[in-house]
Amino acid sequence: MVFDRSGRVVSASQKEHKQIYPAPGWVEHDPEEIWVRTREVIAEAMEKRGLRPADLAAIGITNQRETTVLWNRKTGKAVANALVWQDTRVADTVAEFSKSGGQDRFRQKTGLPLATYFSGLKLRWLLENVSGVREQAEAGDVLFGNIDTFLLWHLTGGPEGGIHATDVTNASRTQLMNLDTMEWDPELLSTFGIPRAMLPAIVSSSELYGHVKETSLKGVAIAGILGDQQAALVGQTCFDPGQAKNTYGTGCFLLMNTGASKVDSRFGLLTTVAYKFGNQPARYALEGSIAITGALVQWLRDNLGLIQKSSDVEALAKSVDDNGGVYFVPAFSGLYAPYWNDRARGVIAGLTRYANKGNLARAALEATAFQTRDVLEAMEKDSGTKLNVLRVDGGMVENELLMQFQADILDRPVVRPVAKDAATALGAAYAAGLAVGYFKDLDDLRANWAVDRTWQPNLAAGRRDEMFRQWKLAVSKSLDWVG
Repeated sequence: MVFDRSGRVVSASQKEHKQIYPAPGWVEHDPEEIWVRTREVIAEAMEKRGLRPADLAAIGITNQRETTVLWNRKTGKAVANALVWQDTRVADTVAEFSKSGGQDRFRQKTGLPLATYFSGLKLRWLLENVSGVREQAEAGDVLFGNIDTFLLWHLTGGPEGGIHATDVTNASRTQLMNLDTMEWDPELLSTFGIPRAMLPAIVSSSELYGHVKETSLKGVAIAGILGDQQAALVGQTCFDPGQAKNTYGTGCFLLMNTGASKVDSRFGLLTTVAYKFGNQPARYALEGSIAITGALVQWLRDNLGLIQKSSDVEALAKSVDDNGGVYFVPAFSGLYAPYWNDRARGVIAGLTRYANKGNLARAALEATAFQTRDVLEAMEKDSGTKLNVLRVDGGMVENELLMQFQADILDRPVVRPVAKDAATALGAAYAAGLAVGYFKDLDDLRANWAVDRTWQPNLAAGRRDEMFRQWKLAVSKSLDWVG
């Protein structure tokens, strides 16, 4: 996506890439395909508007966090498929490490519970299960990174001097970085058995990292990196402590800026780095991560064939007046915040002969809003701050039925900005633009934020409370399904 100074989209190109499911709970991506697709969308977006490298001030990268890639330093080729953030193959390892010190064993250092979600244990799995990789890693010949690092390295030359770095937001999602020092933690590396030689340098989210060596962007500065949810926080200009946004994508992610001090969660949230701009102190955030939201609509489409395309779900859900007593807990990869139960599995509860596919579609959409309420309540307890409105972005915010129900079940307004489906990319662009002086300061960015639509709550309190009670009951049925 190419943006102008006002934050408007000048040009864009996007392509899907393959989702690979080798076994139940395993989710992979092909890093080579991602690199090919990246080059293709860069070329298309530039060509659409006749843009040249000289037209661009800088490039920002945003990416799926936690998705773990290992590749050969000499060839640039991945040594295995990337393990995606949703992948649960390390569940037994999580249980093993939790035996000593519990699930919160590393929370004080990393802000994260032991869970299948984060990169560190995925990296460990690849080192232990891909032949010869550990030895090559210890020799410095196999490199690790999330997708941001993989793309930065390739764009800046790959085997010919590519820059091996990651920003603090991505590093904070590996469970290998110390949140206080912003450095890789020697004790964690030792505990997980991770060779230091394979790890990228940790840099800020907004600085000049290097210049593109190939593709149609040759010579352009790369100056911003933010993990996708932190990028959306920046794109929504949530720069003040207490400001929060919720991004509705494959999963759903509610982040609240907590300022220059980290808040240790007592209610099942993550403490993470929000962003670090150049030499300024890092800003922290509380995060509630939900694994399956938009992915549930894809599941209705691809696995059940209830709809032809994802956008059809709203019309199907509108074909009925309510959920018909049906509740859908999409614990396909266990449950993330605030439950952190790797052994939960998906449950459809409350079925009767009355229920039809419209009720199922409505229950699928409502599951996103219920999970968001779970997270928001935990966030208000942890932060001591009441959220008066919820800023939203991401692909699912086009679904007006979902947005209205979100306002109803939260009992507070939901606000969609003009940049509703571009907040994540815009945040990365803002970080890059700040680094090269294209944007002067944060006030420049705040001035770009504008409201597109607001939904007001319109559900009787008794009905809201009863629906949430039934949701909680359905969640209780999904927990610890796997023995």
